[in-house]
Amino acid sequence: MVAREFTFVVCIWTVCAAGHEFFSSTDQIAQLVEKKKDLLTSFSQYIDAEEKNIAKMKSVYLNLLLSYSDPVNHEKIMRDPVAAYKHLRQLRDELINIVNHIRPSFYQCNEYQDELDFLEIPQPEDIDGAALGLIRLQEIYKLYPEDIMKEMALSADEAYHVGLVAYNEDKFQHAFLWFLYSLDTLTEYSAITEKKLLQSLISSAYYFGSLSVAIYLNQQLLNIDPTNDEVRAQLNRLLYSHRTSNADIFTLNTESSKYERLCRGEVDERTSRRQRALSCRYSTGGGNPRLIYAPVKEEVEWDEPLIIRYHDIISDTEIEILKNISIPQLSRSKVYQDGWSAVSQHRVSQSVFLQDDPLSARVSQRIADATGLSIETAEPLLVQNYGIGGRFEPHYDALETGENDRIATFLIYMSDVEIGGATVFPGIGVAVQPVKGSAVFWYNLYKNGELDLNAYHAGCPVLLGNKWVANKWIHEFGQEFRRPCSLSEWE
Repeated sequence: MVAREFTFVVCIWTVCAAGHEFFSSTDQIAQLVEKKKDLLTSFSQYIDAEEKNIAKMKSVYLNLLLSYSDPVNHEKIMRDPVAAYKHLRQLRDELINIVNHIRPSFYQCNEYQDELDFLEIPQPEDIDGAALGLIRLQEIYKLYPEDIMKEMALSADEAYHVGLVAYNEDKFQHAFLWFLYSLDTLTEYSAITEKKLLQSLISSAYYFGSLSVAIYLNQQLLNIDPTNDEVRAQLNRLLYSHRTSNADIFTLNTESSKYERLCRGEVDERTSRRQRALSCRYSTGGGNPRLIYAPVKEEVEWDEPLIIRYHDIISDTEIEILKNISIPQLSRSKVYQDGWSAVSQHRVSQSVFLQDDPLSARVSQRIADATGLSIETAEPLLVQNYGIGGRFEPHYDALETGENDRIATFLIYMSDVEIGGATVFPGIGVAVQPVKGSAVFWYNLYKNGELDLNAYHAGCPVLLGNKWVANKWIHEFGQEFRRPCSLSEWE
């Protein structure tokens, strides 16, 4: 208010000066002297107010510094999906709190105002996406909430949020488990209440068909609030449904796809025996001069279709350089649908194509040497990072566009993954584990140009760790003499 009064005095003085001849009136000169005193008094009051404001802002700043402690190693945080989820929630709350404190002050300075305007704070849907990643891990690996939280636990409020996301996705069994965990960890400091949790548990149990559990929980809720007519009426409806229905047993749904079983490591014993009988060798890529004195290490992961792993294809130093180049440019990965690329829940990762980069060019040449294929029409190297529950559900790499399709895939593992993250081929029952510095290679098309259905594959969700990969998709054009066409429908 003082600042406004100060401005007001200046404005009035300026306007008056334009309409009077002050030198011709002693009285007006005296008025000006008084105005000057008033002006200096206002200025002094303004300075006092600003000093108080600065003192207040310094106090807020120190409190914010004391309240928030940033992790030293972000990559270590991101290896645990629960820790990553908690960290994302915490960052959102802290950023909102900081912005609320500093916005009034920053808006007085355009330079800092721009900083606020361009600040990207995680939105509620980002937190929901992280929670959905935890739920997907729970689904694929058949885990209870306690299994996921071996290294770091969620609070009752955090667990409730995960359950709510599962509930909104119609995953009622998983929602029930998260709500139950939230109820078990409820404290006096929790924002969520016992009544709200019991109601959420009742609804979840009802929708996955466990009426006896819903009735039991409804009775518990009625014991807490015996005068609540709505709860009593709900109990009567549940009792009526129970008398007319056989849905009454709570068991986790055990049905799962071959893709999910492979992700859990449930590989058929016959497949394992066949893999153990396959060979390793040093290869010169068909006599490539660059590999004569430094052959590549090949391991056959599967023989039909041929899946080859190349060991030590990229160094740790090269991996770190590629990651550092990629990190500032990463954005949400997309899938190819109906001629367009679009974001999809089937592919949860961040990626970037590295264009005109000397190191990626060197790595691409190494791929050409090892495989014996031309990379003239290949796509640029695609670096990808898989975050919380990151995955790429079963798909074909071939786009089936009719010409110059993706004939082969070269997938480089830029990190080890502690649990999860395998590349699986559901059609043949094979799972390939990530090994840092190695790469796997397979053909997507037969020699006759037709799609090889056995090249159907997926990237399993990362349960513990941080998965980095780099893809090189090699196209048909340029391979005419390197992988000649065949007229056979089986080649």
